[in-house]
Amino acid sequence: MPGKTLGKGGRDERDGSLAGVYSSTKGATTLVVAVLAQEGVLDLDQPVARHWPEFAAAGKDTITLRDVLTHRSGVIGVDGGLSAAELADDAVIARRLAAQRPYWRPGAAYGYGGFVFFAMAGEVVRRVAGQTLRQVYDERIRIPYGLDLYLGLPSSEEARFRPIQWWTATPEQEAAFWTNVPGPHSLPGIGYGLNSTPPLDQAAFANDRTVRANGQASAGGVGSARGLAALYAAVLWGVNGRPPLLEPDTVAEFAQPHFAGADLVRGDQGNYALGFQAKGLRYPFLSANAFGHDGSAGSEAFADPRTGIVLGYTRRRFGFGWSYPEHDRLAAALHRAVTFVTRDPS
Repeated sequence: MPGKTLGKGGRDERDGSLAGVYSSTKGATTLVVAVLAQEGVLDLDQPVARHWPEFAAAGKDTITLRDVLTHRSGVIGVDGGLSAAELADDAVIARRLAAQRPYWRPGAAYGYGGFVFFAMAGEVVRRVAGQTLRQVYDERIRIPYGLDLYLGLPSSEEARFRPIQWWTATPEQEAAFWTNVPGPHSLPGIGYGLNSTPPLDQAAFANDRTVRANGQASAGGVGSARGLAALYAAVLWGVNGRPPLLEPDTVAEFAQPHFAGADLVRGDQGNYALGFQAKGLRYPFLSANAFGHDGSAGSEAFADPRTGIVLGYTRRRFGFGWSYPEHDRLAAALHRAVTFVTRDPS
């Protein structure tokens, strides 16, 4: 395999443990869409409503799958919020979203819908391909490539799961943090599921067996750091004796940055390719077409086609304020190591 691959999950992963990877799930689900688009099954620029007529309600008739994957649809949640039980089930999310008016004019801006946007993609996959997104992932990607990353954790693997925990902080840190928490009915609040009653407890959500069993496509994945790294290695080079999942032209399209900055939900953290995050904008020492996706519980995963770097990282405790400075250090250290080996003739 070209370059260097790093899968790091701390001491507990040595016993084969698994963790909730939250939005790193989006990398796996984007790959399903990319495979189907590569085969001509999905057309990213057709309106979603062409395959899902109910979605046309409330001014959503022109929204395309590309709009959804690049967070331009304006559909980041629903009025009144989605309960934890509803957010565990993509079919329920899709039904609620079908009637929802966008929170901004589609295409006019972009903003992150952390818990819902792959429910829209999954509904299109189900109607076009005749299989659920999870079925395509298992049959075409996870099982043949032997990936330790699940969209729907089987009961046989449940003993390997380790719960996610909240951060620990001083009273002063807690007080400072809560003064900056967005209002539940603000755009960031809606995007992160805070507008339900009660507001979503993110640790409890990831630790819920129903969420793990359903494999909610935006944030319900479970896996190991090695599983995340192997996913991106499979995209570019293939693993387990299998060929690469995506052709170079498909990689180029899905890794190409689409929008950066001025995210209405995440602020300046919103750097997006097509379904993936544009990691070359997140880590400037990577190439322009590096791509991947992180997760709010602290996971990170990406690939850089130019250098051959693939990184997978998990953790089981939220960082204080959802801050993960170790991501920068790990990515930089791996890049330095690859650069040194490449330049050193010995």
